[in-house]
Amino acid sequence: MRNLQDSFIRSENNCPAVNTMEISARNVLKGTIKDIKYGQILVEVVIELSDGVQITSLITKSSAEHLGLAVGKEASAIIKSSNVMIGIE
Repeated sequence: MRNLQDSFIRSENNCPAVNTMEISARNVLKGTIKDIKYGQILVEVVIELSDGVQITSLITKSSAEHLGLAVGKEASAIIKSSNVMIGIE
């Protein structure tokens, strides 16, 4: 059986397909990693945008390790949402 990791294109290979990939998400927010909290399975990553707004995301520990995340490194929060809920009081 083929290893699932063999199916992924690694960006460190400088593959043109990765460097020019377009995605369907339209909300790509660029910022800097402000904080990383590692758990047993999940990692909480806080990205600070240029206006000081912070976006927090939970990703798997293996994804965080694969991306080489580090505080101070530039990263993008990519938001793809099929449902957006709005509430009022």
